[in-house]
Amino acid sequence: MSASHPSVHPVDAVPPPATDAAAAAAEENPMPRGRMKDVQGMPGTPSGLALRLFQFAFSAVALSVMASTSDFPSVTAFRYLVVASSLQSIWSLSLAIVDVYAILVKRSLRNFRVATLFAVGDGITSTLIFSAACASAGITVLIGNDLNDCTENHCTRFQTATAMAFLSWFAGSPSFLFNFWTLASK
Repeated sequence: MSASHPSVHPVDAVPPPATDAAAAAAEENPMPRGRMKDVQGMPGTPSGLALRLFQFAFSAVALSVMASTSDFPSVTAFRYLVVASSLQSIWSLSLAIVDVYAILVKRSLRNFRVATLFAVGDGITSTLIFSAACASAGITVLIGNDLNDCTENHCTRFQTATAMAFLSWFAGSPSFLFNFWTLASK
């Protein structure tokens, strides 16, 4: 049985010589280089600013609610939540200011060093606020459900502060992922 076989013909890899007119036209009108558009949620975009403001608002509420109770210093997890919420508030507010500046002057925040700083900072603060919220949730469940001691404690405030810390983490996670994506796409 005879089957047909494709044949390969060599092709010259050298392009034909360009004429002087074509070379002059290419120099005068260079091809515009494409720039990847900013994905909404990345730093320097309006939705990135919204994420920062939500992070700030939720962590500030968690901080103020937890700090308003008189007995939060007696539990280590609650003190940890206050410290993590303070750090998250400062970080989110400072990056929200940077985002506002970038939006107003129409600058992109895709610099490698800036993206590295944002990704590392978001990773650290997200991890801290998440672990503090988990620890506080465990203590809140212990006080409320296991010890049935809500009459002497501020269970509602503890639950509110813990919920706000989790919401701050939910708003911070996309920021971290977008910054990490920016780093990985370089």
